[in-house]
Amino acid sequence: KAREIAENPCVSLLFPWMPMDRQVIIAGRATRLPTAEVINYFASRPRTSQLAAWASRQSSQLGSRQALETQFVQMRDRFGDGDIPVPDFWGGYCVVPDEFEFWQGGENRLHDRFHYCRAENDRWDIARLAP
Repeated sequence: KAREIAENPCVSLLFPWMPMDRQVIIAGRATRLPTAEVINYFASRPRTSQLAAWASRQSSQLGSRQALETQFVQMRDRFGDGDIPVPDFWGGYCVVPDEFEFWQGGENRLHDRFHYCRAENDRWDIARLAP
């Protein structure tokens, strides 16, 4: 993900709530979080999640589930009961939104869709979209 964002920081996020027949789409630009924020967030995660961050290079191909579990055990043994530092390949991003779309499913496919688009002076233009 980080390599892709480095090449193109334009991203979108989708939050579906299928049981409620709703979703929100956010489009914007991703920027790296400052190191201090990354360290604080990493420290707030459960210890097992910290170990998993070291054990897994997210989105890279794995030979097997066993290889992942072996790597996790190796990281657990490596750090013992000590502090686990943030891996140098691990980080976080903040998405600054430029657009939102709120979608509510409707009967007969007559959905409600509202599009918010950032305009000048941080104003938001709002439009109703056809389903």
